[in-house]
Amino acid sequence: MVGAVHAPCEKVLSVRAPRRPVLAALVVAASLSITGCASSTASGSVLDAVKIEGSDPAAAPTVAISKKPLKATASVSKVLKEGDGAAVTKDDMASVNALIVNGTSGNTVDSTWDTKTPVGIDLSHEALFPALRTQLPGKKVGSRVLIVAPPKDVFGTEGNSAAGLKGTDTVVMVLDILGATKPLAEAKGEAVAPVEGQPTVEYKGPKEPSVVTMPAGAAAPTSLIVQPLIAGTGAELTQGQTVRVNYTGVLWKDGSVFDSSSTRDPGYFEFQLGGGNVISAWDNGLKGQKVGSRVMLIVPPADGYGATGSPPKIAGDDTLVFVVDILAAY
Repeated sequence: MVGAVHAPCEKVLSVRAPRRPVLAALVVAASLSITGCASSTASGSVLDAVKIEGSDPAAAPTVAISKKPLKATASVSKVLKEGDGAAVTKDDMASVNALIVNGTSGNTVDSTWDTKTPVGIDLSHEALFPALRTQLPGKKVGSRVLIVAPPKDVFGTEGNSAAGLKGTDTVVMVLDILGATKPLAEAKGEAVAPVEGQPTVEYKGPKEPSVVTMPAGAAAPTSLIVQPLIAGTGAELTQGQTVRVNYTGVLWKDGSVFDSSSTRDPGYFEFQLGGGNVISAWDNGLKGQKVGSRVMLIVPPADGYGATGSPPKIAGDDTLVFVVDILAAY
């Protein structure tokens, strides 16, 4: 595949630099069974006990807790600075900078200001922390938001030992909402006329791999080919963005599928464009393409896995074909 997430082709994409436990959970959520209601109340003693300093969006705020251990029984939030953008909805993917603090010790657990890489939070994902699903909708893009959440609305009673959070620790989050968008389910735009001599693609829907048929008797190309199949109308992809895609990868020699994000939960794949964490064909071939596009990448070995391939499915001399739906970018 294109990312270091699932076998058999873990080296292919290798999403982005590894995230620490808490921020990774913001993206795909904890794999725990988390239940319980959360309040959107903007007042109360737990909020009053948290003081936030710093207004520079380029620098992490500081968090001081006057009453430790902080104990919340329901998730609460307040807007520290209101933005002037659109209100975030429950179906949006929000791009945020986030500071996470242990409410018991007051220690910083994680911060995107340290990594200089915002995270994308899919508010429609059922496994996302209840604290985020209930507290972010309605807040405006550009806002800085304080959230105080009990364990049940974050990692549950198991906590997150790798992050130093026990199952009894209240969590304090400060989030800057940088943007929000509704991810597409599949490519959307105008169909591009097929190019003679190139593979043909039968799209089977977002939950099945595409079927790719090679031109009869044609030799595999020796240089990277980037061929739009659907021309999207969204923003152009730029280096450094995190891009959400749904893709199918097949071998040129026989059309067999070696990987597809469509058959795995959550049905998409995210990576940082230009980060060097995916094969070069992806970094080079998708830059400048627009959100909503479906793009076919024909990838010779030099732009894929090189002479070593990616055993057991990809040999060193295999040319690859990817069909990529660009669903969102932030």
